[in-house]
Amino acid sequence: MESLLNSLITLRWQDILDILINSYIFFRLYILFRGTNVMRMLLGIGLLWLLKLLSANLGMIVTSLMIQGIIAAAALIVIIVFRNEIAAVFKVRSLRSFFWGIPQRQIQTPINIIAESVEELATRKLGALIVLPLKKDIDDVVHGGILWQGKISQEMLLSIFWHGTPVHDGAIVIQGDQVLKVGTILPLSKKSDLPNHFGTRHRAAAGLTEQTDALVIVVSEERGEITVFKDQSIINIDNRSELLEVLQKYTGTTTDQTENRKQLRELYTAAALCLIFITGIWLSFARGLETFMTLEVPIEFMNRDPDMKIYSASVGSVKLQISGSRSLIKTVTPDQLKVKLNLEKAVTGKNEVPITSENIVLPPGVDFKQVEPHSITVNMDIPVLKELVVQPSWTGKLPTKFIMQNASVTPETVTVEGASLAFKNIRSMYTEAIPLDNITADGKVTVGLMLLPSALKVADESQTSVEVSYTIVPRPTASVREVE
Repeated sequence: MESLLNSLITLRWQDILDILINSYIFFRLYILFRGTNVMRMLLGIGLLWLLKLLSANLGMIVTSLMIQGIIAAAALIVIIVFRNEIAAVFKVRSLRSFFWGIPQRQIQTPINIIAESVEELATRKLGALIVLPLKKDIDDVVHGGILWQGKISQEMLLSIFWHGTPVHDGAIVIQGDQVLKVGTILPLSKKSDLPNHFGTRHRAAAGLTEQTDALVIVVSEERGEITVFKDQSIINIDNRSELLEVLQKYTGTTTDQTENRKQLRELYTAAALCLIFITGIWLSFARGLETFMTLEVPIEFMNRDPDMKIYSASVGSVKLQISGSRSLIKTVTPDQLKVKLNLEKAVTGKNEVPITSENIVLPPGVDFKQVEPHSITVNMDIPVLKELVVQPSWTGKLPTKFIMQNASVTPETVTVEGASLAFKNIRSMYTEAIPLDNITADGKVTVGLMLLPSALKVADESQTSVEVSYTIVPRPTASVREVE
């Protein structure tokens, strides 16, 4: 409980926005697919996912893996088996309705117009087959048909089932206050206990109600009788009042005010459940069991004075310890972490720069624990150019019978770039070591330059070596006797 409270107290505005956006997405999915088999499957997948989390936290590895496989298979089944329902959502709704608005449900059907029309059809002995889908989708059960999408009226219903009309033998599907399709074909019932006087229309109505929760109204062409099929019930209707009562009972049609209150309660409940569900997911991934990790992260320097240059730093990277949920920490890589040091106030010479949490950039949901070292030393200075005299660096000894008469360097001076403080006590620079042990005659040698300190560099990169010329002469004999 304490861990949960700490997680809620440390909520950032990004976390709140993250939860609200995903909760709204789930709420819109519920709005678009409510009452369909797709929604039931999605709810089942959600329940399986919660069981997977529970089994994983309890250390039940095999159960967790098995449920994970079932979830993957179920997701594939939803796409394949219920593709028609999913396609129907994309077809009949505009782009705006995906993000806003509440689609009207079947309860808005004008049952008074339907009851009057059915009574008139029975009086005139015009055969009719009217389907009112309720909660379950019927697209996988009915076949064929012509898309109509006309607003319901008595004249329209009479004209559709009038003798000679091309679609009068098929069923019509009513959705809301519209005739959605006409001339559709329903599955026939295979029951053998249906009354003998039932014709094809009655058997089709029974076949559909056996597979869905739809309500089907049949008008007999021969007898002018009205029959309502719902689930396993077959209801004979004698007058319009009875039909209105049946329609009101099964479609749930009530007064507008009562229905609005009922729908609002349903939507508020769905929105609350979506918010709770997404918050649980966020707590699971972002604030789950705390796990620690230490990574080596390179240092980035920012806001350096353009006239100054970094010549050295005590370290080039730091060890950063972070924490977070186990699933989140496993995905963190060093390139997602940043250590940025501000050199805006740096001066020439040594600068001790502390490393705090303000200098560290982390992915969302990851917390900073500690860093090592806590500060670094950065040497900065203004780069300058200085011309230095080059001196050869001799090592060893000439053979006893020779002496070096003279030596010269070409070029005599070299322009060197470096920090201004580095040139404070430097007046010349030396070449790499030139051995004297085996020199017996005049000659030339090309040698590189010794750049000390290492922060110095030759301004002209092509001039990294010089030519040293020397003259060797025999040592005079008289000089040797004088020494003796």
